[in-house]
Formats: sequence, structure tokens, C-alpha cells
Amino acid sequence: MRDILAELEERRVRARLGGGARRIEAQHAKGKLTARERVELLLDPGSFEEYDTFVTHRCGDFGMEGNHVPGDGVVTGWGTVNGRMVYVYSQDFTVFGGSLSETHAQKICKVMDMAMRNGAPVIGLNDSGGARIQEGVASLGGYAEVFQRNVLASGVVPQISVIMGPCAGGAVYSPAMTDFIYMVKDTSYMFVTGPDVVRTVTNEVVTAEELGGASTHTRRSSVADAAFENDVLALAETRRLIDFLPLSNREKPPRRPFFDDPARIEPSLDTLVPENPNQPYDMRELIAKLADEGDFLEMQEGFAANVLTGFVRLEGSTVGVVANQPMVLAGVLDIDSSRKAARFVRFCDAFSIPILTLVDVPGFLPGTAQEYGGVIKHGAKLLFAYGEATVPKVTVITRKAYGGAYDVMASKHLRGDVNYAWPTAEIAVMGAKGAVEILYRSEAGDAEAIERRTNEYEREFASPFKAAERGFVDEVVQPRSTRARVCRAFASLRNKELTNPWKKHDNIPL
Repeated sequence: MRDILAELEERRVRARLGGGARRIEAQHAKGKLTARERVELLLDPGSFEEYDTFVTHRCGDFGMEGNHVPGDGVVTGWGTVNGRMVYVYSQDFTVFGGSLSETHAQKICKVMDMAMRNGAPVIGLNDSGGARIQEGVASLGGYAEVFQRNVLASGVVPQISVIMGPCAGGAVYSPAMTDFIYMVKDTSYMFVTGPDVVRTVTNEVVTAEELGGASTHTRRSSVADAAFENDVLALAETRRLIDFLPLSNREKPPRRPFFDDPARIEPSLDTLVPENPNQPYDMRELIAKLADEGDFLEMQEGFAANVLTGFVRLEGSTVGVVANQPMVLAGVLDIDSSRKAARFVRFCDAFSIPILTLVDVPGFLPGTAQEYGGVIKHGAKLLFAYGEATVPKVTVITRKAYGGAYDVMASKHLRGDVNYAWPTAEIAVMGAKGAVEILYRSEAGDAEAIERRTNEYEREFASPFKAAERGFVDEVVQPRSTRARVCRAFASLRNKELTNPWKKHDNIPL
């Protein structure tokens, strides 16, 4: 018996070494942690239960028959984050460059299947050179098996990808189908074809960082949601994100202890909106003053900054926030902001997370670039997302809500449950000046008449009271009492029941 136990421990020691001490040192020299170190940081101490520790590849070609490493380049299992169950796989770059083989893929698929059956999030820590060339089509088949699980798990359990090294070729499509992607600055990158192939095919000279680094994907492509300075910060923020999310679509969002009065009054909000309608203000200030303890976890901060998306807690419960940002492009909706907000709204709806919408939108961005780029279809994505969402929806209009953008931003007409407006709100087809120039074109030369007509239009049509008279706004509220009104609104909607007509699935304008 002692011999068997000694052999077990010896095999475990070998498995924990991965590709060996020399490769582990090389990993550390790049500023990267090993696969197991990452798992230990991500999960609660002592909570990790590993599966398939001794699995090895089955390849017998290209000299691989004599080169077997326990675990085959990926560490898989489950553990807890702040006491809540999650499944995890962590690719080991020290073993065959973290490349995906048939058995490597089977290990990942196994924990994904278990996550769906047991109702727990899946977290993938990606650090891989791509498909294992020695295995040919078997490795490609392995990728497809993982992709299929990503599709089936979508909307069932939260899926989070943390890119902590290279992620190239087919490997990028699994993270792309997950709900959130975090990256590490300077040590992680994602691209379908690498710099060498790009140079050969298109004659473009580009570095890996420029082509698919963290800055590129958080600011230009919107592939990633955030990037962090190192592995430790990325894993800490992943733990923070998990704390906001339900474990599966069978559960409601988590409720945490809170120490902030739901009826808290914020007098400073009475002066948040400037008297000059063209002067910007920071919508993050409003979000911070509404949230429990001012805590706001923003998603995709570096992309389409004219709309803000992220999570807050109200009375301890998670709420998704979508807000126009007047500091950037006056908070206008365009292609990028519509896509960003639509995906976030659909995620919240899939996992029963209520949505708070803060509106200050002058309309959709005009111009040939937007029209040629398909702003109509991209704007329709956000409209579709809000219209199909059945979760509690509370909307606060702080200043401008013009034209079709008023409709799109969780209006009463898209089944908004509770819609508030501040006294400073202007709800109209367009701004007063533009409207008057169209309505009173014959008086265009009379500046005094135009000014009088503009003031009349603002008074009669641009105030929130016209919308309130028609029931499109439930109440015009004092800015200082917004937190109290919003908290009470969501409290009243905790038992909301609403279902859409039966369908196999919808056909969102992609």
C-alpha cells in the first residue's frame, strides 16, 4: 500500500511540474504566472478540486509517442470564489506551448458539460499556442467540440475568458463566444492570423501587440472588455466580476450585505445638469451616487465611451446599468455604442439581471460614415435588445431624449416598467432650434420671432410634463431623491413576471 501511495504522490508531483522547472522559470521571466498559480489566485484557498490530472495525449506521430506529460497542457476542475461554485480550466504554456490536442479539448469539454449540468460559471484562463500541429485534424475537431459547448452554454451559465498569453487562430473563437473577455497588458494577444501571415499575404508590417494586443481589443475592436497590468490584477478583477453575476440562468442575481441607506438623499444631484444645455457633465457621477457604496464595475470602458455599461448594486442586489455619457460626443448613439449597449442588455436579460437606464441622448450620430457603416441595423440591435428584455427595467431621463434615440433607450413603449424624468428633461422629436427652423421656415429671417418660437417650443414640447401628461413618464422626480425612487422601483419589481411569445429563437438584426 505504501508503494502505491508513494507512486501516487510521485505522479502528482510530476503533474504539478508541468513542462518542468526550466520552462516554469521562462514563464516567470516573461512576467507570467503558471497555470496552477493562476488557479490558486482565482479560487478561494484550498477549494480547488482537480479533474483528469493524469490524462495524456494519444498522438503517435512526429516523435510524440515518447513525450507524454500528465495533464496534457491544461489544468481543469472546480472550486469556489467567495464561497460560490465555479468551474475553471487553465492552459499551461509550459507543456507543448499550451497547444490544444484531442485530449486537451476533452478535458475542457468535460468541465463545461459539468458546469451546465450543475449550474455554475465557466472561467477559461487562456495561454496557448493554438492547435497542436502534430495531431492535425484531431486538434481541429477538439476546437469545434469546445465551440459547440460555448454555444450551448450561452445564456445558461456565465462564461468568462481571461487571455493571459497568446491566443491565435481558431483558439480566439471560443473566447469570442463567451460573455466577458479580460486581457493582460503586454503579455496577451488575440488574432486570427499572426503578424508573419499578415505580412506575407497583405504586405502589412505590424507587431503582435499592434495587431491583437490588449490596447487594440479594448479600444478599437471591442473584442475584450478590460485589460489589466498583470496576471494578479486580472484574476482579482475576475473574482470581482463573478461576485456580481448569478451562477446560472436558474438563479437570481446574488444579494450581498449592504451598508448604504436606500433612501439616501443626494442634494448635489440637483445641480448635476448644467443650465447651459450644450455643456457636458459626467454621468459616472450620477451612477456613483446611485450605487450602494458608490461601487460601479464598468465594462468596455475604453470602447464607445459615449455610452457607459456595467454593474452596480442597489440594496445589495446586482443591477446592470446602461447610460449615455454627455462627456463624449454629447452622449449620442452611434454604431459602436449601439453594439456595445445591445450586447450588455442581452446578457443582463439572459441572466435575470434588472436594468437601469440613464438617458441623456441628443439622437443618433449623423453622417455618411455612420450610414455607410449600417447605423440603421446597428441601432436596431439596441432597440431589439431592449424590446425583447423581460427583466425589470427602470429608466431615468436626466436631460435630452430626442427622436428615435428616446424610443430606443428603454422607453415606456419598449415595456419599460418604471420611467422617471428629472425636471431638466427635454423629450421631443428634436432640439427646439432645429424644430423651429423646420416648423417656421417662413420666419427664418426674423431673429426675434425665431427666438420667441424657440422659447415657446421648449416650454410646450421639450419639457418632461408633456410626456408625463400622456403617461410616457411615470413621474417627474427631484434629482436628489433619485436613489430612493430607483431603489423602491426595483423593489416593487422583484416578483415581475413577463414572457415573450413562443419561438424557436429570435432573429436579431446582426
